[in-house]
Amino acid sequence: MNILVTGGCGFIGCNFIRYLLEEYPQSNVINLDKLTYAGNPSSLKDLQENERRYTFVHGDIADKELVSRLILDFGLETIVNFAAETHVDRSIDDPSEFITTNVQGSYNLMECARKLEVPRFVHISTDEVYGSLGPSGVFTEDTPLAPNSPYSASKAAADLMARSYYKTYGFPVIITRCSNNYGPYQFPEKLIPLVYLRAMENRQIPVYGRGENIRDWIHVRDHCRGVAMAMEKGRPGAIYNFGGDAEKKNIDVVRSILDFVGKSHGLITFVNDRPGHDLRYAMDYSLARRELGWEPLTSFSEGLASTLSWYAENKDWIQELQTGAYREFMDKWYKERC
Repeated sequence: MNILVTGGCGFIGCNFIRYLLEEYPQSNVINLDKLTYAGNPSSLKDLQENERRYTFVHGDIADKELVSRLILDFGLETIVNFAAETHVDRSIDDPSEFITTNVQGSYNLMECARKLEVPRFVHISTDEVYGSLGPSGVFTEDTPLAPNSPYSASKAAADLMARSYYKTYGFPVIITRCSNNYGPYQFPEKLIPLVYLRAMENRQIPVYGRGENIRDWIHVRDHCRGVAMAMEKGRPGAIYNFGGDAEKKNIDVVRSILDFVGKSHGLITFVNDRPGHDLRYAMDYSLARRELGWEPLTSFSEGLASTLSWYAENKDWIQELQTGAYREFMDKWYKERC
């Protein structure tokens, strides 16, 4: 099976490629990645050097000629689209790249795949397209889309394009939506690695509002397993939610990390909340359980411990990401919220 994974040098994409090569021994994986600031080829350096079933291609999913050539040259049977700009804060600061990649890029992938009759297309989305929950309730696949940030709006637009392709052309697309991922190789602008790295440097840790926003956390390995199961036996046109059964207030996640690394809660600094900050996410994944036989296997406490241990053991990988551009954006962004 020849599989194109887009955005494979990003956090979830690189974990998915590793999962495919481990669990699907007959698969050949082609990784198409533009290598923006959050794409790190060193996350797959060992595969690049030693795995004959892995091929890396540096390029843009919005490049029609490139995507078409890859489909034909590799005889692609499946495309799994992880490629996306994903950081909400950056989308608020400048939405343009989110529209270009998440909307235009996803459209180009689907159009090329449709015209060249790729048999299976899996589009990776997010629970953020549903908007925000109150104190109770969960998102189902039938929950109306109500995105509240430029990032989630761009993902919702791509989801609707995917739906239209299935309804209009019978295009064999499957959409997956997942709650907050965590695990190895996550870029340090996201909450868990951000808190860990700042704590280890004894730097102040910014927390929006009073840290009362609630997220459902899923270990990236559980997510990858769900995507693979959707790829293998999901229904064309279906949407599958994946969640971790681990709803946590942001402030409780921050405190858990500080406790794990033996740092004072005094490092926590509350900053002005970001615009459009969703209060709570929670996922109903009963459809995925019923049709795919999927459910999360990793508890949050187990997953958090293994994730923080991975960061502690991979300081060289982290150091490569600590560029001036990354620090400049993060310091500027949080300074403006104080």
